[in-house]
Amino acid sequence: MTALDLIDRKIVAELMRDATMPVARIADRVGLTQTPCWKRIQKLEATGVLTGRVALANPARLGFGLTVFVGVEAPDHSSEWRQQFSRAIDTMPEIMEVYRMAGELDYLLRVSVSDMADFDRLYRDLTDAVPIKNITSHFVMERMRFSTSYPVDTRNR
Repeated sequence: MTALDLIDRKIVAELMRDATMPVARIADRVGLTQTPCWKRIQKLEATGVLTGRVALANPARLGFGLTVFVGVEAPDHSSEWRQQFSRAIDTMPEIMEVYRMAGELDYLLRVSVSDMADFDRLYRDLTDAVPIKNITSHFVMERMRFSTSYPVDTRNR
């Protein structure tokens, strides 16, 4: 873990809120001039604290009206199966996130699709591509809270 001072944490928090914000405005908000602020941003990128800048989109407006959390139980935990599973999910852009889990599930996937028929197609594609012991699907009825910002501590202590 990279140790961040208060200024770095404030810069990261500002960029997570709005990555399009001009460096001059970020600098003003964190108490720096523009050049030192830009150098800190570059260092945060070089050290891997900042990994990218993206635009966030409304999934429904893009035709992705159904979000599904899919739990996967592997039939075994061999290297071969993990590689086959990884190759399969890499070909399916509807699978937005994948987590290897501890506990009852081996993997948890966040899937965005247009509708139930689209999810059924993805389900069949996944189960045809790799043997799976069990799949459990949880359909999102309402997204009540969503954030891409981590709760970085920006208080001066």
